[in-house]
Amino acid sequence: MTSKELQYVEDALGHEQFFQSKCNETMNQLQDESLRSCVQQMAQKHQQIFTSLYGLL
Repeated sequence: MTSKELQYVEDALGHEQFFQSKCNETMNQLQDESLRSCVQQMAQKHQQIFTSLYGLL
């Protein structure tokens, strides 16, 4: 893996962590259970993407 590719993966990991934390933050503020569930699914999806990208390293 080139240094540029490694930098891209590191940036993508950071973005996925940010998205997941924002989803979790938003989820904790929602009262509607269906919206909470939707945002929780998004957080889980970002965790899966993070795990996949981390596996490339």
